[in-house]
Amino acid sequence: MSVRRRRAWAAVAVVGVLLAGGAAVLLPRTLLPAPPAATALDPAGDVRTHDPALVVGEPGEPWYVFSTGDVRVGLGAPQVRRSTDDGRTWELVGTVWDAATRPAWVEERIPGVENFWAPEVVEHDGTWYLYYAASTFGSNRSLIGLMTSPTLDPDDPAYGWVDRGEVLSSEPGRDGWNAIDAGVLDVDGTPWLAFGSFWGGIQLVELAWPDGLRADPDAPPRRIASRVGAPNAIEAPYLVRRDGWYYLLVSRDTCCRGSDSTYSIAVGRSRDVTGPYVDRAGRDMTMDGGEVLLTGRGDMVGPGGQSYSRGFLAFHWYDAAAGGDFRLGIRELAWDADGWPVATTREEQAADRG
Repeated sequence: MSVRRRRAWAAVAVVGVLLAGGAAVLLPRTLLPAPPAATALDPAGDVRTHDPALVVGEPGEPWYVFSTGDVRVGLGAPQVRRSTDDGRTWELVGTVWDAATRPAWVEERIPGVENFWAPEVVEHDGTWYLYYAASTFGSNRSLIGLMTSPTLDPDDPAYGWVDRGEVLSSEPGRDGWNAIDAGVLDVDGTPWLAFGSFWGGIQLVELAWPDGLRADPDAPPRRIASRVGAPNAIEAPYLVRRDGWYYLLVSRDTCCRGSDSTYSIAVGRSRDVTGPYVDRAGRDMTMDGGEVLLTGRGDMVGPGGQSYSRGFLAFHWYDAAAGGDFRLGIRELAWDADGWPVATTREEQAADRG
């Protein structure tokens, strides 16, 4: 919420004036409608996740989170966590691959890769598609790969991820963008892949079912968001469709520095999945636009690396009280009267108002 809107709300809360039959009536603060607020789940258990891809299950079914891998576990493969109590308690249930099933070709394409980043998981026609990024810090020699499985349940005999190869890649000196951080949205049967980090900002390409690969490998990506000037600190795009709008969520500034991280989540929207995406003030996201959705406060430092599933926003954050270690955050979003998402809780809003 902008400073102007916060001040306006505070004035209404204090004065509480309502015209009734031509007379001004003072309303107690408790009778005024509360602004919309998100609900934090405060996940517990094994919540040490980075770049979480959330899959909210059907009622009574498990929830899953896929996250960036650790070189010490499963050869750096994306990690898999499960919750059987609607996202409140989490357990690690494995990694996407092991030594026998790892995509060895990726290490040949991206020398020095140790762990695999920012997975994205989507379902189409009974098949689950997992997109992952392979890169090294400070380089745009990167690729997004794909694996598929008929189920997310590691206890199901049919469970198993099959390597489907490369979706797209970027190379220094050839491409002005970076092939990491996939976010996929199906629009009436056509999947769209948003991706990108720093360099040329956030890009968009069309995919095709059932292979989940690019519809036209020769079509240039379309830029849909960018900062102005170096270092163009924007990444981790995620697309959400709601009530005739397409919302683009992005992480801005720097992650991966523990308590010194400056990540925050911003949002813009468009009537078309290809853009242009603008914020509430009408600023184009290709020109540094974007409304702040969630930023650090208290011990929660640098929230970002977000995903969205069935009304819930997942993100990682750095816990200042734990030396900057990373944690899983999940919030059920609220939506304001103008159709914008709200990720702050009522307590946070009260603290912002002072």
